Amino acid sequence: MDDGAARPLGINTWVWTSPLTDADLPPLLARIADLGFDGVELPLENAGDLTAKVVRDAVAATGLVPTVVGAMAPGRDLVGASPAATRETQRYLLDCIDLAQAIGAGTVCGPFYSATGRVWRMDDDERDAACAELRENLAPVADHAVAAGVVLGIEPLNRYETSFLNTVAQALAALGPLLGSGIGLALDSYHLNIEERSSAEAIRRAGPHLVHLQVCGNDRGAPGGDQTDWPALFAALDDVRYEGPVNIESFTAHNASIAVAASIWRPLASSQDHLARDGLAFLRRAEPSQTRRTTPTLQGPS
Repeated sequence: MDDGAARPLGINTWVWTSPLTDADLPPLLARIADLGFDGVELPLENAGDLTAKVVRDAVAATGLVPTVVGAMAPGRDLVGASPAATRETQRYLLDCIDLAQAIGAGTVCGPFYSATGRVWRMDDDERDAACAELRENLAPVADHAVAAGVVLGIEPLNRYETSFLNTVAQALAALGPLLGSGIGLALDSYHLNIEERSSAEAIRRAGPHLVHLQVCGNDRGAPGGDQTDWPALFAALDDVRYEGPVNIESFTAHNASIAVAASIWRPLASSQDHLARDGLAFLRRAEPSQTRRTTPTLQGPS
């Protein structure tokens, strides 16, 4: 990456609330900006939760770099689903893309293949068929993304949240020819820590297809002071010349629906603001792009 460029550091609003709505948005984005973040992840859980003008105004007022993320609630599936369910899922993803285009977000990220928490056994032939079905059902969504100037980041999840795409290798094989045409990979250090033998090597395997990165501690709390090999992970980002955001994704234990969905059974910090502040402070110290800046050339007298 450009030695003078710093990757934007952001955070997901799920740290504080779910679902995110127009009413919550302006004060929460102001709070995130006041904490010192460069960017924000905006979950669109349901069409209509967020209005483009409200989001645009809040983003403009704070200067935060926006990313749209999706939520694959029960019934949202692009594989092994009824035609009606597939069409509704595609419609939801088109809504996410349209919001991203309207607010100036370059990426829409999430596990856009099946409902989070849905698991089923597959033999090799069944997996091949499911991958072909995913490509077929993602193709029109990818076309819409290209037309909108937006990239979909498809996120592998850990084995407890899906049985379909757990690793970078599986995602690359499943997405195949769609990669680079409105489709890339969104990776999350939490899932990498569970499923990959080396998070750093998984990032290198994703290479140019990496369009978004989420981070947190291995316990889903603030990054830093945990078991993650952060220097190796950051070195891998440099190796693949990743210049996109590095966003903290964690969740509040005080919202019943999101706590159950994300298996957050205890507070992960003394407060959600402390989680955000501590995570950001660690990333500012430890993320090499934050301390690399182009050094001005001193010119002597002519």
